[in-house]
Amino acid sequence: MTAPAVVVRVAEDPADREACFRVRKEVFVAEQNVPEEIEYDALDAHAVHVLAVREDGVPLGTGRLLFGEVAAKKTGGDPAVGSLGRLAVLREARGLGVGALLVRAIEEAARERGLTVVDLGAQVHATGFYERLGYRAYGPVFDDAGIPHRSMRRTL
Repeated sequence: MTAPAVVVRVAEDPADREACFRVRKEVFVAEQNVPEEIEYDALDAHAVHVLAVREDGVPLGTGRLLFGEVAAKKTGGDPAVGSLGRLAVLREARGLGVGALLVRAIEEAARERGLTVVDLGAQVHATGFYERLGYRAYGPVFDDAGIPHRSMRRTL
């Protein structure tokens, strides 16, 4: 069986952004029990959201990039560092390379904004995924929404 064709695009219109939020709700709120009131935040309004869809338009995954002043508050104050976050792939699309496509699209969005580094907080079980994409862990394990995380970074 071949994997379906996947398109990753910046979520420009309200329908795309709503699809991003539905994917996040399914993965983070329903599967991982992240409280809905902390899943969505004021940073969503300032983020570049990316959306992965099947060729027939069905959403498969999403992620966001924070940049500029908003990201600097999360990444130690350096305006050249972007913050990748809220990466989520629906269960039925995992293992098909959707996550890697989303990460690369977020990195491209970061480059387009003049960023040279991308930082993220990875769930500990996902650090191997990010390492395969060139990210390196740093600092201690920390808790985010009751889930152990590790800071990771990649120079673009």
